[in-house]
Amino acid sequence: MTQVELAKKIGTIQSLISDYERERLRPNPEMLARLAIALDVTTDEIIGLKPIKAETFEPSLKVVKRMRAVEDLPPSKQKKVLSVIDTFLENEKLKQRAG
Repeated sequence: MTQVELAKKIGTIQSLISDYERERLRPNPEMLARLAIALDVTTDEIIGLKPIKAETFEPSLKVVKRMRAVEDLPPSKQKKVLSVIDTFLENEKLKQRAG
């Protein structure tokens, strides 16, 4: 998540998020709560009293199978498939920013 996205999600400005990250400012209790909710962590994790929980990621088996099939293609065809995927993902990212 970018600073801009996080700021929008918690109702503040990007420069404030930057100041928190650079430790120029310390968030007040209300802002800590907003950050914790937006980031799906505890306030203890944000202030460093508790380690941040590891994010677990398990890819979809459908996607894994398809990517394995792409790996079996000749390099020129792999490049075409990956270009289509990249274009699709970039379009989705633009839609999310606009929405």
